[in-house]
Amino acid sequence: MNIINLFKIALRAIAGNKTRAFLTMLGIIIGVCSVITMLAIGQGSKRSIQAQISEMGSNMIMIQPGGDRRGGVRQSSSDMQTLRREDYESIRNEARLLSAVSPSVNSGGQFIYGNRNTPSTMYGVTEEYLTIRQLKIDDGVMFGEHEVKTAAKVCVLGKTVIDELFPNGEEPIGKVIRFGSIPFTVIGTIESKGYNSMGMDQDNMVLAPYTSVMKRILAINHIQGINASAINEEITNDAIDEITEILRRNHKLQDGQENNFTIRSQQELSEMMNTTTDMLTILLGCVAGISLIVGGIGIMNIMYVSVTERTKEIGLRMSVGARGIDILSQFLIEAILISVTGGLIGVLFGAGLSYLINIVFNWPVFVQPWSVVLSFAVCTFTGVFFGWYPAKKAAALDPIEAIRYE
Repeated sequence: MNIINLFKIALRAIAGNKTRAFLTMLGIIIGVCSVITMLAIGQGSKRSIQAQISEMGSNMIMIQPGGDRRGGVRQSSSDMQTLRREDYESIRNEARLLSAVSPSVNSGGQFIYGNRNTPSTMYGVTEEYLTIRQLKIDDGVMFGEHEVKTAAKVCVLGKTVIDELFPNGEEPIGKVIRFGSIPFTVIGTIESKGYNSMGMDQDNMVLAPYTSVMKRILAINHIQGINASAINEEITNDAIDEITEILRRNHKLQDGQENNFTIRSQQELSEMMNTTTDMLTILLGCVAGISLIVGGIGIMNIMYVSVTERTKEIGLRMSVGARGIDILSQFLIEAILISVTGGLIGVLFGAGLSYLINIVFNWPVFVQPWSVVLSFAVCTFTGVFFGWYPAKKAAALDPIEAIRYE
């Protein structure tokens, strides 16, 4: 019997039991829809995180004081004061693989203007910090080398701070705000970047010369960190090696001694986040895939019922010349048609649900083509795997016994 006739017989059998066929498909539909939606959420989250990291500067390098041992006790990095202005100046003057370098000190507190106030963080940096963090001045100017040398009391505001202190559209440039009791003149504003993928407000900050924060606010002579930017992402690791060599020499560390500083890059953060989101995506896919297994068991159950109900029909067909392979192919095609049709509907529902989640909940989603191909492949495999045994049972029936079956 040719394959076209087998398809026609299988389609007539499915059409004769529409409700049962649909209920059988339902498990596959739900399974495929769940897999595509979960993978879309996982991939969307991954892309969103990658985009946010890229916005922060994918070639950014962060240098922090490292933990050390004192009296045999491991100290935390927050207790250490191993980074100095001399370290920043050495890196700026000697490093050849960096496009920008800025020291970093910060202090949190209340910013006050008139009768309004808002909590935020003042970051003590240099002009190159804008390049490193990919920030842009929206209005006014950024402080320069002269303000850094003189520890000038000037600052640049992020949009969140502007909205809190100047809510009525008042021009902030030239105004004097207070950080605690210390006045700072506003000389510029920063373009808004909004919230990042981790829910952090990137506009809730104030930038000032690092010397001003060190001397006038924190009263310290060390720096809390150094931010740098490699010339490009490909040489980030080489740039880290170059920085390490400069700092070890500055700190007079001998061979075998541990670094008393730590260096991290956005590349490392990106790889870590990618690993995490990939694991989460696989977990979501596996959980959703359980629905496909349940759907496959449903197909096997219904095909068993179908074989039992149509035992007499099978016997009649075999008695007029149908071979075992024809019977097996017929039932196997029925199982595959049910599975693949359910898979197609599931793909449509999965893509639609992903789009709906993006619109309603504003979650980042991305339906990858490979997830659709994978779903179809799994559906076909499910139809073959769970339809094979009932089909084989039908093909193995004795024609005489099958005709006598009531």
